[in-house]
Amino acid sequence: MTHDPRSALLPVALECATLGLPVLPLRRGKVPFGNCPLCADNACGGRPNMKAPGPCGCPHPCHAWAAATTDPAVLSSPAWVDVWAQAVAVAYHPGGADLTVVDLDDADALAWARATLPATRIVATTRGEHWIYRGAMASRNAVRPGVDIKSTMVYARWLGPGTGTITDLPRAVRALAVSKAAPVRPVPPRALALPAPAGGGVCCHRTPTYLERGIAMAEQRITEARSAIHATVYRTFLAVLSTHGRCGCLTDGHMERLFTAAQARGESARHCSVAWANARTKLGM
Repeated sequence: MTHDPRSALLPVALECATLGLPVLPLRRGKVPFGNCPLCADNACGGRPNMKAPGPCGCPHPCHAWAAATTDPAVLSSPAWVDVWAQAVAVAYHPGGADLTVVDLDDADALAWARATLPATRIVATTRGEHWIYRGAMASRNAVRPGVDIKSTMVYARWLGPGTGTITDLPRAVRALAVSKAAPVRPVPPRALALPAPAGGGVCCHRTPTYLERGIAMAEQRITEARSAIHATVYRTFLAVLSTHGRCGCLTDGHMERLFTAAQARGESARHCSVAWANARTKLGM
């Protein structure tokens, strides 16, 4: 197979694909490329099931982690080669390969992992290490200070094969995702105080999958914002509340996910609370 000489990262991506890792390109800032015009604002409808990797049907690497693929024909297609030429890094979807990455960002987190978790494959990062386990689970940020879990519906940077033998995902890691997270910044008030649901507490739009996909896309929109973060957070909160705020399906967990995504982009907990309140006021809630 002949590779475009502009795409220095394409051979790396193809090698990862042979290992069973669904991969995607990252642009400057080490975030996914924005959707193409046909997929902007999810106009294409996205994937029928956003829990699986792969493109929505357009030829471009759209929808962030959901575009990750192991198909060499897709990775080497003209549309993808054009993007690889602009990319700065390769990422992969751990959950799509039945893997979980425990992202350890500082010395305290590393000390905790070495004292608590079983040995497994380790990949060095700029600030710490990725501990990679066999088995997928729900992803969650800030499960402990300096510790994130990356598995389903997220991406992780490819930083090399690492050292050591991959072992099975331990219960200690799974337990972190269901216990109360330890946020980096103060968590906003938990009460949503939304109007009484018209649908008896059940999303009246489509299915629970519709809500989950909507929250995931909202997180992605915030994460991929290149500028005007304040405005993007407000508009995203407004869109979520306008769609789900009156049907009784939003929970504290959904709000916390959106706040966490915003705080990861540098927003303060106070600004998140203000943006949420302003969106509710705008909608007359």
